[in-house]
Amino acid sequence: MPESKVPFISTDQMREVDRAMIEDYGILLIQMMENAGRELANLARSRFLNGDPRGRTVTVLAGTGGNGGGGLVCARRLHNWGAQVQVWLSASASKLAEVPRHQLTVIERMGVQVEIAGDDPDLAPADLIVDALIGYSLSGAPSGGSASLIWAANDHGAPVLALDVPSGVDTTTGIVYDPAVRATTTLTLALPKEGLREDSAREHTGELYVADIGVPPGIYSRSPIGLEVGPVFARNELVRLW
Repeated sequence: MPESKVPFISTDQMREVDRAMIEDYGILLIQMMENAGRELANLARSRFLNGDPRGRTVTVLAGTGGNGGGGLVCARRLHNWGAQVQVWLSASASKLAEVPRHQLTVIERMGVQVEIAGDDPDLAPADLIVDALIGYSLSGAPSGGSASLIWAANDHGAPVLALDVPSGVDTTTGIVYDPAVRATTTLTLALPKEGLREDSAREHTGELYVADIGVPPGIYSRSPIGLEVGPVFARNELVRLW
């Protein structure tokens, strides 16, 4: 589907979409996270792992919020499909929000290797790095474990697949903070965010795909969003925009 046919959405509008899904429609956060992580794993498999993750190595960088939780779902699925997966957390498990912490518990019980980032994380060789550190909740330049993992990813040499937005890029303004992930491909969720089409952001976004996470169409058309969104995902749950 051409980029011009898919509407872009502001960060505030996306917050309202998430709120309405949970509070008005009863769609649980864990359901949304599962949808996001599944589509991220599907794109990782088809775009970077030649359709077969068996024996391939993937490093997943996960933050403490919903973006990180989606990355952990992706890690679980790729592990199930035969990939050798290593997860790096930007902070200790106690810092994770409730639902991402649940996702972490699952992959730990499965035996997936989990590391905590320090000042200088040593990422092992990998076929792919998945950036699930910071989503649209970014406020200012990344710091702490998130910053050290961003620097490590940019220096690594493997292609990077970012979830929703490259960590360090502002989805409202398109401002690129220091540090910011330089992604090969970005999979944004539900609808693409306004900031991603700014020239500065596009340099870090790379290829842009959008994924279906199950948003009821009526959410977009009602106030305060007021967008008419057609059946964007009628043919595929993943749509490439550029």
